[in-house]
Amino acid sequence: MTNIVLLKDNTYLIQISYIGINENTALLRASFEFIAHKTNNSFTYSSPFIKNTKNWKITKIGNNLFHYKNTINKDKINEFCKLTSAFDRKLKSTNKIIDYYCCDNLIELEKLIGVEYKADYNGRRESVWSSSYGNRKLIVFGNNNSNFDVFDPHDLFHDRLSLVIPRSKVNKPVDEGCAYLYGGSWGLSWKEIFKAFKEQIANNKSVDWTDIKENPVTFKTGNYTNPADYIVNALLVKKIEKEKGFSGVWELLNVGPFEKGNEKYYQTLEKLTGITKANYNNNVWELINNEK
Repeated sequence: MTNIVLLKDNTYLIQISYIGINENTALLRASFEFIAHKTNNSFTYSSPFIKNTKNWKITKIGNNLFHYKNTINKDKINEFCKLTSAFDRKLKSTNKIIDYYCCDNLIELEKLIGVEYKADYNGRRESVWSSSYGNRKLIVFGNNNSNFDVFDPHDLFHDRLSLVIPRSKVNKPVDEGCAYLYGGSWGLSWKEIFKAFKEQIANNKSVDWTDIKENPVTFKTGNYTNPADYIVNALLVKKIEKEKGFSGVWELLNVGPFEKGNEKYYQTLEKLTGITKANYNNNVWELINNEK
């Protein structure tokens, strides 16, 4: 413990540091602060986050609460909430309450939640942190978005899906396929991503998509890397949703985490589409050639 301050009766600010010794030199690994609340002969603890943001402004749209210091981009949050509602309808997600806090960068984000220093984050400028409890989720933007001028539809799908199924249980390639199809990626639309995929990967007619599912390959859009199998899954999601509705996509999302051989994945895919592991490659090529 490096400091303790009485804030008011039975409430204390606690500061602690994780310090090691290397060749007789003290090295600071991390430093945190939190609030201690004394009740009778015991203590409970809380983050200083609420205290540090108590004077922020709040704009509420439906179950979305946007917290910000000065101004908020009203047009952008309305666009965001419209897309949120569309994803929630697909996912049959209701009564989920989300608090969004808009920070300048990771440095501000850390200080707000009580992380004074942590060596793991040295040199990092941006990040987005989140936490869920029951039907409520907290998302803190530390990515130069203090006015909510931008958002990523791709990541928004992941966020909404995580409210109805734990990320550890979802099939990641299918999840990513949905996010690419519905939200593009890295600021590019689905059509732009698919064009890059065709030019860099699907231009080689000897590609075996069954092999690529087991041995991933990637392509570039700007400085970003995209797994080709995610694009294939986007095409399959599009086909399934057209033929079976989103309930079919939901079934494929729930086959469980990626596993070597993908047997559960292929069993469910065959049930939904008739595509088997044996004819997977030919069917994927057909989907690629038919995509406009």
